[in-house]
Amino acid sequence: MAAKLKKGDTVVVLAGKDKGQKGTITTVDPKAGKAVVDGVNMAIRHTRQSQTSQGGRVPKAMPIDVSNLALLDKNGKPTRVGFKIEGDKKVRFAKTTGDVIDA
Repeated sequence: MAAKLKKGDTVVVLAGKDKGQKGTITTVDPKAGKAVVDGVNMAIRHTRQSQTSQGGRVPKAMPIDVSNLALLDKNGKPTRVGFKIEGDKKVRFAKTTGDVIDA
């Protein structure tokens, strides 16, 4: 299946403890159907001190299911994503406004 959400997209969380938070996607795992979003679904990870980094309790963004994320359109509203053919390219578009996302 084609990727409806990609790295760099601005999304809003629809469900869970971080509902309503906004952020940008840093990584996507299409096989597992999960994505990592900046500042969302944070967990504390204990790391050992090394020569380059200080040890301690480090907050880390954990993966969140893609079904709980919605893309933000140019108006800042959550929208679903569709696909259409423009010329000879397949492009993503916002279902609410009909605008092409990646031109």
